[in-house]
Amino acid sequence: MNRVYFVRHGENPANLNKQLSHRLIDYSLTPKGVLQAQQTAAYFADKGIDAIYTSPLKRARETAEIIGAAVGLPAVEIEEFREINVGDLEAEQPLQEHWDTYFRIVRDWVERRPTSAFPGGENHHQLVARVRRGLAQALAGRDGQNVVVVAHGGLFFSSIGDLAPDADLAAIFRAGNQNCSVSELLFEQGERGLRATLVAWASCGHLSGEAAEFVLPMPDSHARTARGES
Repeated sequence: MNRVYFVRHGENPANLNKQLSHRLIDYSLTPKGVLQAQQTAAYFADKGIDAIYTSPLKRARETAEIIGAAVGLPAVEIEEFREINVGDLEAEQPLQEHWDTYFRIVRDWVERRPTSAFPGGENHHQLVARVRRGLAQALAGRDGQNVVVVAHGGLFFSSIGDLAPDADLAAIFRAGNQNCSVSELLFEQGERGLRATLVAWASCGHLSGEAAEFVLPMPDSHARTARGES
């Protein structure tokens, strides 16, 4: 069994600009994002972390490196932990229609229509397959160890239902996944591959002050919908 912590990266300009970012758009952390990563690093100081893995995108890698410096571990990049491939929706200045399409496809995935795909991007089958490849790489030879994976909100949310099939997806969807939130999972190897039990989703209790002042990474109308508000 492995205890795995999914850490969303700290704040970056794509959050402020409400941009969808998979590969072309790649920002460093904002000063607040650095503060969030530092407070998250302090949270992990006594957790007995054995390894840290990260998406190659700057916002995740920089968050992971700050955590790694605090616990004396390198941050190892795994390509499979990159954010959702939204294909043609990745634009410098996203339009409302881009976000409409994004949430339509994500809802398709939540409602078990996994072949629904982003134009020029990936479908849910492809996303889950690569997340599982990344986790298999991260956990290989590490039975019983505590592992941190720093990556992205869309990636974590869209794969959690497959990884932890007993998780309450409706509650997770309403709760959101803020910058530098920490989700805790217990992974075991089963007959059909890795299977997780969700211990905690997107906890932000370790963040305080300015670091706990979150921005909405999406238009407010979609944020209200995500929370189940009219």
